[in-house]
Amino acid sequence: MTDSRTTPAAGDGGPDEADTLDLPTLDIHSGSYPDPVTAGRSELLDDPVDWGPVTTGPGVLHLVPVRPGRDLGLLTAWMNDPVVAEFWDLAGPAERVLDHLRPQLEGDGRSVPCLGVLDGEPMSYWEIYRADLDPLARHCPVRPHDTGVHLLIGPSRYRGRGTGTALLRGVAELILRRRPRCSRVVAEPDVRNGPSVAAFRRAGFRLDREIRLPDKLAALMMLERPVTGGGGTP
Repeated sequence: MTDSRTTPAAGDGGPDEADTLDLPTLDIHSGSYPDPVTAGRSELLDDPVDWGPVTTGPGVLHLVPVRPGRDLGLLTAWMNDPVVAEFWDLAGPAERVLDHLRPQLEGDGRSVPCLGVLDGEPMSYWEIYRADLDPLARHCPVRPHDTGVHLLIGPSRYRGRGTGTALLRGVAELILRRRPRCSRVVAEPDVRNGPSVAAFRRAGFRLDREIRLPDKLAALMMLERPVTGGGGTP
């Protein structure tokens, strides 16, 4: 999504205000999901709220739909971390973060905001979106059902340890497994965000090109679905 910023915080960061919060442990199996805010409107992305968990090196990750009443304070704290704010540009009061979330929560499901919950702890924010239905498609060639990702890691203790790389790899695999019509996972981090670009590379994404977007010069990163099946006789 070209109206949001991109993946900061894949590398080492400074002090993180959210590290001082009493982070909740979410009971993924409590029966409280899917969220009625997004349920029934995510057909464009094959219902990401129902994708289930993915096992990564750091632990088991669930993507759960953002609920402003529960999550807005946590997201606001993360957005006010200077490392995050440099690239997301959402520092300030909670209303500014809510204004960013609202078009996705009230939209048609082409972009779904999620918390990344690692072994029960909410520690990252994700936006999963249809790149071919996004303004991004005005700036670069896209294929039908190309799926984009934005990621920020909230608590600084998770940064600079390879966690971002592992989560990106796991979520990309989850997208390709759950979205059979999707042949590529794409991302567009700011070219200035070296740790983010490096994390995508280590996760298996390749740099396709640099593109000028309205709010940044972006590195267009792509991860292709592996080609399977045997070939014919030469």
